[in-house]
Order: sequence, then C-alpha cells, then structure tokens
Amino acid sequence: MSESSAPQPSGMKVMATGLQFPEGPIALPDGSVIVVEIARGTLSRVVDGRVEVVADLGGGPNGAAMGPDGRCYVCNNGGFEWTERDGKLFPGHEPADYAGGRIEAVDLNTGAVEILYSDCQGQPLRGPNDIVFDNTGGFWFTDHGKTRARERDRTGVFYAAADGSRIEEVIFPMEGPNGIGLSPAEDELYVAETIPGRVWAFELAGPGRRVKGRRRLLVDRPGYHMFDSMAVDAQGGVCVATLMDGGITTLSPSGAPPEFVPMPDRFTTNICFGGENLQTAYVTLSTTGQLVALPWSRPGLPLNFLND
Repeated sequence: MSESSAPQPSGMKVMATGLQFPEGPIALPDGSVIVVEIARGTLSRVVDGRVEVVADLGGGPNGAAMGPDGRCYVCNNGGFEWTERDGKLFPGHEPADYAGGRIEAVDLNTGAVEILYSDCQGQPLRGPNDIVFDNTGGFWFTDHGKTRARERDRTGVFYAAADGSRIEEVIFPMEGPNGIGLSPAEDELYVAETIPGRVWAFELAGPGRRVKGRRRLLVDRPGYHMFDSMAVDAQGGVCVATLMDGGITTLSPSGAPPEFVPMPDRFTTNICFGGENLQTAYVTLSTTGQLVALPWSRPGLPLNFLND
C-alpha cells in the first residue's frame, strides 16, 4: 500500500507541517508540543500550527523528555547522512562530520544547552535515541548506534543521573535499541529493537537495577515491520511507532492480541499523549515532516515530571 492510499485514522488533525524529520514529541500542559527536528538539528515547539526553534543543538537530536529540574533532556544521535526522494527525507549512514553522540539538557525558557554525557566510563556514546525518566529522577536511555556502509555498532541501554554525576550501561548487547518505556508500576522496562521488529520487557529490581536473566518478548503481530520509539498507555499497553507499514502497534504485556492503527507515513516514528485526560495521541510522521494529533481509545500513562 502506498503512503498516499494509506488509511487516515478517524479524527486525525495535522498540527504542523514542514518539519525536518520530527521525532521525540512532548505534549506540554500549556497545549504546545515540543518536538525535535533531527535533520534540522533543533529542539522546536509547535504552538497553534507555528514552529518555533527553542534551541539549535546540531548533530541529530532524537528522543526527548522533561526532567525533574524542568529542563528538557535530549538524546542526540550525532546526525545522519540525508537523502530526499519524492519530497520526503530519509536518514542514512553516519555522516562525514559525525562527532559522537551525547545527552543534552535544554532550558526551554532560555534555550541554554548543557551536555551531560558523551561517554560511559570511557566508552563513547554512539547514537543515543530515546529516553524515559523514572519516579526517582534518574533516566533510562537507548543507544541505537550508527551504521556505516559495511558495519553497524553494537550498543545497549543506559541508566543515568539527571545532574550528570553517574551513568551506567545496564543492558548489553542489543540489536539497535530504540524506543524505551516503563510499566505503570515501574517494575518492567520496555525496549524496542528496530531491525528485528521486537519489544523486550526487562524485569527491574529498582531504579537502574535490572533482574539478571529476567526478560521476555512481548507478543507481536505477524508481518514485516520495524519498531521505533514508544509511549505506554494507562492500562500498560506499549504503543510502538512502527516503520515500513507505518502506524502505531500496541503490544500487551499480558499477552493480549496486538492492535494496529495505520498512519499515512511509512516512517511513523514516535507517539506521546496529552490533552484532556491524556486521551489525545500526538504522532510524528517523519518523512513527510508532520506532527498530527488524534483521539486515542485509552488514556496515556502520566509521565514523571510532566503529567504528575
């Protein structure tokens, strides 16, 4: 099915166009939506259809989340080579000007940027991708790595302190870890691997602590697809942005059959929840440069330091 003939979800509204490969949406309480524009290298804000640059980060800003100090924490993947086909942008290999990945904190009021982490115990971060804060103020993030013509990085999942004082690689190795989220009780960590198109649930013993040997695959739907970033709904459903067939796949940790909402972009890359009762889904359609909103069947899970 071509993107032009892909079904449009009922009630979908376009919030912004002309974005340069948007990702990392955050629906703020004031009704605006923060996004990154990976190809533009910016953290941007969508307000009433207008796009305002909050901070020029360079590289490739990717996943984003609000932290305990009110700043926006950004996974910067270091950038991509870009290809334009039929008016759509597509990311590619590690760029010639690649200078490494990093975790940044941005003051939304002033645009001031602080680099918190660029390595973990001497191992450089390669392509930080997605991020989630737990209720103690620490955060988990994935490193998706970078791809070159004949090789791809082996990477993992990290836990870090918001003040820049501590970082640890907790899970290694993984195959292109991308989306990340926490269960409502914060006793499981969900991680999507892009190319295999699968989501793992890792049992947690506490903040930043994984129970060794306790992981399981969430039941997926059949067919070829890849997984990108995610959000968790209030009932614990893992809503994963889905590449290739383009949409949002909701996987149930309890093993219930998966659900799929198709979207009109094969590179549907991320989702967050906002609005009244957190029942509006904001979705990034990246190759077509759009942020869209649509009513969702279940409320989203309130995020630490944003909705609580």
